Amino acid sequence: MKHPKDLKIEDYTYSLPDERIAKYPLEVRDASKLLVYKQGVLTETIYRDVAAEIPAGSLLVFNQTKVVHARLLFKKPTGGIIEVFCLEPNEQYTDVHTAMLQKGKVLWNCMIGGASKWKHGMVLDIQHYSPDFILSAAIVGKTNDTYVVELSWTDTSMSFAEVLHFMGKVPLPPYLHREADVSDEGRYQTVFAKEEGSVAAPTAGLHFTETVLESLQEKGVDATYLTLHVGAGTFKPVKSETMQEHEMHAEWIEVSKGLLTQLVAHLDKGIIAVGTTSLRTLESLYWIGNKLFQKQEVDFAGIAVTQWEPYETDTQATTIEALQAIIDWMEANNRLKLVTRTQILIAPGYTFRLIKGLITNFHQPQSTLLLLVAALIGDDWRNVYDYALEYQYRFLSYGDGCLLWAK
Repeated sequence: MKHPKDLKIEDYTYSLPDERIAKYPLEVRDASKLLVYKQGVLTETIYRDVAAEIPAGSLLVFNQTKVVHARLLFKKPTGGIIEVFCLEPNEQYTDVHTAMLQKGKVLWNCMIGGASKWKHGMVLDIQHYSPDFILSAAIVGKTNDTYVVELSWTDTSMSFAEVLHFMGKVPLPPYLHREADVSDEGRYQTVFAKEEGSVAAPTAGLHFTETVLESLQEKGVDATYLTLHVGAGTFKPVKSETMQEHEMHAEWIEVSKGLLTQLVAHLDKGIIAVGTTSLRTLESLYWIGNKLFQKQEVDFAGIAVTQWEPYETDTQATTIEALQAIIDWMEANNRLKLVTRTQILIAPGYTFRLIKGLITNFHQPQSTLLLLVAALIGDDWRNVYDYALEYQYRFLSYGDGCLLWAK
């Protein structure tokens, strides 16, 4: 397998005018345009009619993560505002769900806007709808590019998930250059969002409505759900000249044993990932299963799949063997759900193990998500993006999308 460490990010860029970035979603979710790529040929449709593009018997895999109100705006005694962006639970928690259910206080890894103005030992507060409901924050540690913040609140009957809902704001992507409004509460969330923990929406799923899901079912297309809690690293630009110096963010994934069984049953019929988050989760499963198949240790408590692992591992397991190895491990350990983190980087040179196609939005220039698209369809990514720009497609999180069949 070709190693992507030497890839130059400047080779994966294009000109994206600001006016082509969709600042708001369309009024109707499934009215967004869908550009279909198959064997070098481009055709146009809309999401409402996506069932016509998916063969019966295929399996669509959706990410059911739910976006939390991750932006907290604290006021200093002098009146200045400090923004605390809650990225992910501190490493002491075994999973996102457990951390979200904490009551009274919690440790969270955060980015801080104006951190230099937050003096050592200073505790900041937010007061909500009553004088008795106060959320406090104190910096208790620092990692490479984040701070460990202890958040505590006076109403100890409330979980941290509830506190965020009341106290926080919708974490819109920074490239929208606007504050979230009331409409974003519903529209920056998929209709099937279930597991709280993301700080960014799995945007490919935003286009799907109950009507579209029903049309897929009527066509004989199966659907299933996994969870990858999207981190702010999904927007992290590649600042190094080559990929070797870029560190991928690790993200929490949750996969049920039932999903693994469905994947095994649909390998020959075709698996389509809805979103890059679903794709990264699915492909991570192969590398986890490959280690289990070879009786190697998997760091489930840490990062189960590291950034360069797919390019530096001698593969032995077939895809079915890898998936079955995870099922066997779960049965032996009485697990109904696999919960761990993945740091997988999918770039040109990667060999896909599970998926035949991808439904996704149009991504930023010089991003790891664009590298993923290039890994799937090769240099034709340029033709897809040039076409979308020429024919007035809307870009990024609230924009249109594409269905890409692997080459």
